[in-house]
Amino acid sequence: MFMGEYNHTIDAKGRLIVPAKFREALGDEFVVTRGFDKECLIAYDNTEWQKFEEKINELPNTNADARLLRRYFLGGAASCEVDKQGRILLPANLREYAGIDKEVVSVGVYSRVEIWSKDRYLENSDFDDMDEIADHMAELGIGI
Repeated sequence: MFMGEYNHTIDAKGRLIVPAKFREALGDEFVVTRGFDKECLIAYDNTEWQKFEEKINELPNTNADARLLRRYFLGGAASCEVDKQGRILLPANLREYAGIDKEVVSVGVYSRVEIWSKDRYLENSDFDDMDEIADHMAELGIGI
């Protein structure tokens, strides 16, 4: 399980340090793809990625939304290898998609890791109205 929030910078070559706690669970090679949330990236360990791929591939080819979903996630996916310094090379197309150019926030969210540009993360992490969030959780049957 992934949890926690870590701040790093990306170097001029597009290399990002993977937090040690995440590296242990992600392994030496894992998949990074586009995320649903406001242009972040998502990192999956190979086991979780395989499960995700299987679910996507079970969707009917005759469905236009299924084809679009495959293109979005699979077309944007990259296999990333961790180097000896604990870094991965984020492909330019993914860095551009997520607006990542310098400061990065990696966030553990249970079975995956979200990778955000720091600016976008701060813009989209509005925890000011926790009462409203708690109400939505209760609607989903989640109590604290």
